[in-house]
Amino acid sequence: MRKEEAYCGASTASTGTTGTETAAGPPYAECVLCRKPTEYPESVKGITLCPVCEWQEAQRTACSG
Repeated sequence: MRKEEAYCGASTASTGTTGTETAAGPPYAECVLCRKPTEYPESVKGITLCPVCEWQEAQRTACSG
């Protein structure tokens, strides 16, 4: 179980990535928000975010208790 799921039941479905598919080397997919390289290969389907944008998106969508 991922950290987000354990905390509030949230999943990475909103970002379109599973979080387990990291690229071993270039070519990396572009972040859909800032166009910087992500940790994901170009073959990943869905919305890919760089680590910074992914963190900011998690902050925006975090559960508010």
